Parts: sequence; structure tokens; C-alpha cells
Amino acid sequence: MSTLTSHLVTGDPAAAAAWYGSVLGAVEEGRVTLPGGRVLSIELRFGVSKLAIGDEFPDLGIVSPLTLGGSYGALHLAVGDAGAVWRRALDAGATVFEPLHEAFWGDRTGQFIDPFGHRWAIDQHIRDVPPGEVARLAAEAFGQGES
Repeated sequence: MSTLTSHLVTGDPAAAAAWYGSVLGAVEEGRVTLPGGRVLSIELRFGVSKLAIGDEFPDLGIVSPLTLGGSYGALHLAVGDAGAVWRRALDAGATVFEPLHEAFWGDRTGQFIDPFGHRWAIDQHIRDVPPGEVARLAAEAFGQGES
């Protein structure tokens, strides 16, 4: 595993692994299936990053966002063509959380909820923005800029 590897829980890790592969370009690098068929872990690689996904184990308090009724945060994935990934995700059943747009920090970005309840942000770098300018634009975007 990489230095920091997220582990997502889903009701159908095999379907999630296939979805992440076809939509987001993930490559499966390993799988541990338990007796009875439940999946302990599927290790996926996204470029140099790793992500593990596994089955729900409600008796242990391990449940998916669909069971909980929402997601705790978002995973950000750097991509070369945000428009193409966006279309693939929506065509494959994702729902829009934040529309694809050009953000003040220099990325083309948008967020969707995948069919397994996890929120993803895709980010395509468009232009470099100096840190001071990002801070000023962030203050304006969140209503704290100078009038």
C-alpha cells in the first residue's frame, strides 16, 4: 500500500471495482475474498495512488455511505480530461453533486456521487494561480472579500 491509503466500504465491492476501472481508470492490484464470498479488500491503483474497497460488515459497524444515508467527504482525483471523465461518470450512473466548472484555484473541477454512495471530485489543472491570488479569490467566493 502507499503511505496513505483510503479504504471505502460498499455493498458491492466487485461492481465498484469494475465501475472505478471503467470510469476512473483504476487498475486492480489485489483482492482478498473471505469464505462465503464477502470481499475483505480490493486494492486499486489510480496512477501512483492506492484505494482499497471492501464489503459492508454491519455487525462490526462497517457500513457504506448508502447505508448511512450520505458520504463523509470527497476523494479528489487528478485527471487529464475532466470533461471526458465527467461524461463517463454520469453515463455510468453517477449523480451531480457540484457541476463541472473552472474554479478560481486554476482547475476544471466538478463533484459527483458514484452509484455506491461515494463523492468524487475530478480535477484537471488548467492554469497556475499564485497562492496570494487563490486566498483572495477564496475569500471573495465565500463572502468575506472586500467590497
